[in-house]
Amino acid sequence: MSEYAQWDSKWAFIFAMIGVAIGLGNIWRFSYVVYSNGGGAFFIPYFVAIAIMGIPFLILEYGIGFSFKRSFSEILKKINPKFEFIAWILIFSISIVLMYYMVIISWDLFYIGSSLSFGWGSDTALYFVKNVGGTANIADFANFFIPIGICVIISWAILWFISHKSIDKGIGLASKILIPLVFIIMAIIVIFSLTLPGAGIGIDALINPNWAGLLDINIWLTAFSQIIFSLGMGEALAITYASYLADNSKLNDNVLFIIASNSSFEIFTAFGVFSILGYMTATSGTPLVQLVSEGTGLIFVVFPKIFSLMGPVGHILAPLFFIAVFFAGMTSSFAFFEVAIGSISAKFNMSRKKVVTILTVVGCAGSLLFTSGMSSYLVGIVDSFINQFAILLLVAIQCIIFGWYYGAEKLIPILNEKSIVKVGPIWVTIIKYILPILIMIMWIIGIVNLFMSSSSFEIMVDVLIMTVVVVLSIIFYRTKTASN
Repeated sequence: MSEYAQWDSKWAFIFAMIGVAIGLGNIWRFSYVVYSNGGGAFFIPYFVAIAIMGIPFLILEYGIGFSFKRSFSEILKKINPKFEFIAWILIFSISIVLMYYMVIISWDLFYIGSSLSFGWGSDTALYFVKNVGGTANIADFANFFIPIGICVIISWAILWFISHKSIDKGIGLASKILIPLVFIIMAIIVIFSLTLPGAGIGIDALINPNWAGLLDINIWLTAFSQIIFSLGMGEALAITYASYLADNSKLNDNVLFIIASNSSFEIFTAFGVFSILGYMTATSGTPLVQLVSEGTGLIFVVFPKIFSLMGPVGHILAPLFFIAVFFAGMTSSFAFFEVAIGSISAKFNMSRKKVVTILTVVGCAGSLLFTSGMSSYLVGIVDSFINQFAILLLVAIQCIIFGWYYGAEKLIPILNEKSIVKVGPIWVTIIKYILPILIMIMWIIGIVNLFMSSSSFEIMVDVLIMTVVVVLSIIFYRTKTASN
C-alpha cells in the first residue's frame, strides 16, 4: 500500500464508510429482525448494542487504522510477527464473503433487467428458483445459470474499474456519487410507500412492541449480532479505510455520524418495507405474517409480486428499488475488496492495478462457482459459516490483541486530539472486558446452533472452506518477500 494513499476529503471517507455500513443487510435483513424480535421493543436492545458494542469497537478500529496507516496484515505483523497469520485468516475469510456477496449483487442486477417488463410473471418464487437461486438438490450443482454468470462478470468488471484507481479517484469518488443516490432513491420509495393503502397495517405490525421479549436473551443477542454485521465490525474494513485518513481527522465524531447515518437508513427503510407489505395484505388479503421473510425471499420473491400488483407505479418503483440495492451492495463490496488489495500489495510490493486485476480474475472465478443450480443454498451455507464461526471469533481475537496486547490506552490521545466527543477509561474497560465476553458468548451459541442445524453436506462445505482459508493463510504467512 502506498504511503501516499489518502482520501481527498473527509466526506470521501465518510461516504465510503457509510457505504460499508449500508449494504444488502440493511434493506433485506433489518426489518425482518425487528418484526421477529419484539417489534418496537427491539429498539431498546438495538440502541444498547450500538452504545456498548458498535460505537466502542468502531472507535477502536478507527484508532488502529489511523495510528498505523498500514494495511491490516502489516498492522498485526508490527504488533507481533506471529499475528500476521491471524490477519491472513481474516483477509481470506472476507475474500470469500466478497465472492458470494458479488453473486447476490448479480442476482439483483439480473432483477433490474427483469423489473423493466416484470419478467418474473405471476409465480415469483418459481421464477427465482428456475432463473437465479436454484434448489438444494446436490445433483443440480452441475447446472449453471448462464445469465447470472454474465451478471457476475459485469459486476466484477465494475468492481475492477472502480478499485484499480487511486483511493480518491476510485472508491472515494464512487462513494460520493452512489451513497447520496441510494439515499435519494430509497427516500422516494419509502415516502411513496407510506401513502399506499394498507401502509398502516404494515407499520403497526412492525412497531407493535412485545415487551415480554426484553426478557429473552436471544433477542438481545440478535440485537448485538445485527450491529456487528450491519457495521462490518471486525472485518478490517474500518481499519483499512481509516488508514487513508488525513492527520486532522475527528475520529470519534466521524464514528458517531456514520453510525447515526446507518441506523437512520435501516430504520427508515424498514418503515418503507413494511408499508409495502401492508399494502400487499390490504389489496390481496394475504396475511402479513405469510409475506414477511428474510433475505432473498423478501427481495426476490415477495417484492416482485407486490410490484406487479401496483400496475404502472410498480414499473417505476421496481427498477428504482433494485438499482438502489445494487448501488448499496457495490459500495460495501469496495470495502471487502480493499482489505485484500492493501495487504497483498504491501506483502508482495506490487502495484495496486496489478493486484486488483489478479484478485478480480480469481474472485470472479470463485463467484462463478456460486452460480450453479444450488446457488442460493450454497450462498446460505457459506454465509452462515463465515459470519457465525469465523468473523465473530476474529472480532473477539482483535479485542484481545488491540485491547490487551497492543494496549487500547495508547490510542486515547490520538482519538481525542481533534474530536469533540472524548473517550477514556470506560471505553478501555468495554474493549478489554465487556466486548470479548459478549462476543464469545455469541460465538459459542452461534456455533452450537450452526452445527446442530447443519446437514452432513453443509458441514462438509464448512470444513472445506475452513481448510482452504487456513492453508492459504499458512502459505501467505510463511512466504517471505524482499520487503520482509
